[in-house]
Amino acid sequence: MLEFDDIQHILLTRAPALTGRYDFLSFRDPAGGRQWLGNFLQEVQSAEAMRASVEKHNRWVSVAFTWNGLRALGLDEASLATFPEEFKQGMVARAEMLGDTGENHPDHWTGELASPDMHAIVILFARDAAERARFQAEQEKLIARCEGVKVLSSLDLEATPPFGYAHDHFGYRDRLSQPVIEGSGDEPTPGSGPLLKPGEFILGYPDEDGPPANLPQPEVLSRNGSFAAYRRLQEHVARFREFLRDNGETPEEQELIAAKLMGRWRSGAPLVLAPDKDDPELGADPQRNNNFNYKQMDPLGYAVPLGSHMRRMNPRDTAANMNRRRMIRRGATYGPHLPDGAADDGVERGIAAFVICSSLIRQFEFAQNVWANDRNFHELRNERDPIIGNQDGTLEFKIPKRPIRKTIKGLPAFTNVRGGAYFFLPGLAAMRYVAGLGSH
Repeated sequence: MLEFDDIQHILLTRAPALTGRYDFLSFRDPAGGRQWLGNFLQEVQSAEAMRASVEKHNRWVSVAFTWNGLRALGLDEASLATFPEEFKQGMVARAEMLGDTGENHPDHWTGELASPDMHAIVILFARDAAERARFQAEQEKLIARCEGVKVLSSLDLEATPPFGYAHDHFGYRDRLSQPVIEGSGDEPTPGSGPLLKPGEFILGYPDEDGPPANLPQPEVLSRNGSFAAYRRLQEHVARFREFLRDNGETPEEQELIAAKLMGRWRSGAPLVLAPDKDDPELGADPQRNNNFNYKQMDPLGYAVPLGSHMRRMNPRDTAANMNRRRMIRRGATYGPHLPDGAADDGVERGIAAFVICSSLIRQFEFAQNVWANDRNFHELRNERDPIIGNQDGTLEFKIPKRPIRKTIKGLPAFTNVRGGAYFFLPGLAAMRYVAGLGSH
């Protein structure tokens, strides 16, 4: 049985929020950091608490820590040594393997996210900007009382219009394909794959391979926790729209190219089921918009190109061991909406998301290294993921078509990494344990 009263809500639920904020904290004094955590814990909802009160509340808060952050709070070296190596090293040290080179290198990151002094993140999702402002004021008062606690940087989150459904700044419908955890009470929609063992995402439970093993110690620290890879991706909206205009003679052709890059129309309708024309009703229907496969329905990529974002990041029945590669995605957009037809305003906008999993190396790092950035994925030779892959202007994107395929050369970078980190999302009991370290 999942311990819903101890699992942070972000692992199992999604907040009905239109805005939010990420605060990145540093702890210069262990006792001050623990004092902050002990007082802040009352803000953090469990999955059980959120499900029971989601209609009444206007804010939903989670908190997570880097390995350096756990050390800064006073966790002993014996416990710190039991965490996985990739988490101990952190995202900055693993930049080359993740494809974070060139413009995506941590040297170019913002908000001190590449600093070893970045110790924790407070994740706020709020119904509106007024609630965000109230939370911010309360947080500032608490931090002022706690010795050595400092906010290194913050990022305000804003949903992009129209607000009826989640989508990114490029206009692609989001939140369409998520794994469902056995025992969570949720059921997978058709085509979304089977229920997965909790240990694929939450520590302390059996995973698809068997009983839990090699968990951080003591057990109270790892139980009901998880790992999260944070990625702040700037979306170059004006560049994306210019690319569509350059490669499509009509608005219909431009929409088709946008769909080929993603694997879905911007409405969410999958190309496997709607290969020639958008079908917004299909895109909005969770009972239909994931109900497809590749091996039988599109083996050669005539509908969904083999190198498209969706086909890379979830190869479905064309990849082995998929039940051990799935990841939970959470996050939101930031920055103002760029109206259609508007020139580039120079303002940064994008998506700031978390990839949540029990193994950063087996799930997130594999997806980044093999699926997103391997040039020879599906034997494509000179391609990377067209949306999130590291593009330097020398790569291409192939659109299979009878009798001859279309090859777009010199694909520009539509996104750039502006920050990232590896975090540990502890259970509530684990946070109480850490907050009380000085008194043990």
